[in-house]
Amino acid sequence: MNLSSITSFFFKKNKALTVPDSILIKKLKNLSTQSNLLVYKDAIIYHHKDSYKVPLMVLDDLRGLYIFETKEWTFDELKNADIQKATEQDAATDTLAFDNTHAIIRKKFNELTHNDGVPIFNYLLMENLNANEYEHLNDSFKVLIPKEKVIFSDSLQSDIFKKLQAASDERNDLPSANSIMGTLLVQYAILDDKNETFICSSEQKNFIDKELNSYEELTGVSASGKSNLLLLKAITELFNNSTQKILIIKPTILGCDILKKKLLDIVEHAIIEIDLTSIEILTPLELINQHQNRLGRDKLNSLEIDNKLMSKAFSIADLIMCDDANFFSFEFISYLKHIQKKTRLLLVNPDRENEEFLLSKNFKEDGKTIHFYKTNPHAKALHLIASLLKNNETNILVVSNSLSREKLKDDLESFIENRAKILNSDIHLINQEDNKLSLCTYSDVNALSASHIILMDLCFTSKDEIEYAFNLSNDSVHVLYEEDCQEIKNLRNVYESSKE
Repeated sequence: MNLSSITSFFFKKNKALTVPDSILIKKLKNLSTQSNLLVYKDAIIYHHKDSYKVPLMVLDDLRGLYIFETKEWTFDELKNADIQKATEQDAATDTLAFDNTHAIIRKKFNELTHNDGVPIFNYLLMENLNANEYEHLNDSFKVLIPKEKVIFSDSLQSDIFKKLQAASDERNDLPSANSIMGTLLVQYAILDDKNETFICSSEQKNFIDKELNSYEELTGVSASGKSNLLLLKAITELFNNSTQKILIIKPTILGCDILKKKLLDIVEHAIIEIDLTSIEILTPLELINQHQNRLGRDKLNSLEIDNKLMSKAFSIADLIMCDDANFFSFEFISYLKHIQKKTRLLLVNPDRENEEFLLSKNFKEDGKTIHFYKTNPHAKALHLIASLLKNNETNILVVSNSLSREKLKDDLESFIENRAKILNSDIHLINQEDNKLSLCTYSDVNALSASHIILMDLCFTSKDEIEYAFNLSNDSVHVLYEEDCQEIKNLRNVYESSKE
């Protein structure tokens, strides 16, 4: 008999049971696939230190918010009931009272947008009462809960849609769906580099909502919002358990600083109060040196993982999330799995694709233009930079090898008289001056972004580095090359939008 298997059976962590959708909720979700409705089941509104659960909320960006309450009342329970309105119930636009939900929504809108937000309409889901049975109920029930505000057990999808549309005429003055839901459900609100809000897709929401096992993997295409999701996941984890310690690993010092700044932006935008010291963002070397310090060993200047580190436990966090795992060595990933034995570990973009957590789309509309130039890369780079600067374009990033970077820097100062900033991923963000024109190598681009990207020296760059750099741009990408190579051909097949 295998005693270890019996022990693991009894000590296996219990997972929260997922309650399946009722028939009416399924109908509402089906409606959302055929209309502009957005359905949120068991949505949680975070505000300051508190959280408030809304069982069912639907957004119609042409009318407002629909708030649903589910009742299990049967006809037999209601047929002899004489229901009267409570004397303390405030007057409302309809006869259903959802006072607590209304209050938290209004409060959230007022503190973030300084207005009451959008119209809110109340509906009741009667899972065990059909339309015919309703007609035989006491008139007092019908007065308090009018038929047009009730979704019955036998309501057709078309009937449900008509009742929702009857709540109000269409309006063109409401905020966007991203703005409305980004205000209410901050755990699903991705802030881009311009502080514009994008609501998470179903794939992204699935990752944030899912309880992570001891070892998980998240795979996503470039610009699918992975780094943003790690921050949203960390915030959600802390609201669920404020005593947790969470570690996020990024490849570079500069990348860590950029992610820390984004975390502060999210917390400030969301008006939530969490212990920011519970979230630590480190490079691999910083993590290793914390372990070295714990063991009473000297600080390292380069990443080295020896047998001593691999033989000693290191409990640093309850959840470790390693971003851009495909850029790390096999030895470092093995080290993470070693120290993860008593905690949870998430690898983002491991070498293999993960089917459970897979982000298949860009998190925002990709409207950037893409250009390929077969020419003298250095001369063309100078010409492009001069043209962009002449048109008052800012936030320009040139990515190349170190030799091209230094030559460009010298020529820019000599001929264009514009001082370019050299970005160094080993230096903290606070020590790097801001500039409208920056130069860096492919090893420095982690977590960066720019309006305009100029790429050089691609034929000697890895596929992962090229793809990462290619998606840093918000407005335009310019690929410069002198000779055709497989890397250029692959890019043209996938991305080309215009031929020069």
